[in-house]
Amino acid sequence: MKQEKFKVINFIRELILYIDSNLDNFPKKDIELKNRIRNNSYNLLELAYKANVKTNQEEKRNLLEEIVAKVKIIDFLLNLCYEKQIINSKKYVKFGEKMDDILKYTLGWIKSINEK
Repeated sequence: MKQEKFKVINFIRELILYIDSNLDNFPKKDIELKNRIRNNSYNLLELAYKANVKTNQEEKRNLLEEIVAKVKIIDFLLNLCYEKQIINSKKYVKFGEKMDDILKYTLGWIKSINEK
């Protein structure tokens, strides 16, 4: 199970790095959208670290559920970027793959908690 936790954190770190390197050509009018994506991704990392150190399983599950919600918010924001043609389909798909990895391992983490 420890490996799963660190995989989630590593996937989030990869997402943050990808966001930083691929969201640099934002129009000034949409800079708030970029900031929200970036802030939510850092919040994901914070939630994952908090969940990693919690011993209370209910608190841990709540934090992991927040991670799932944040990933869905980021997905929504990135979808807006795609619809506004700020990012192309190739970047959108790559973002989706990174977020799918985060979701898959977070949901696995939640499942392992529920089985206890």
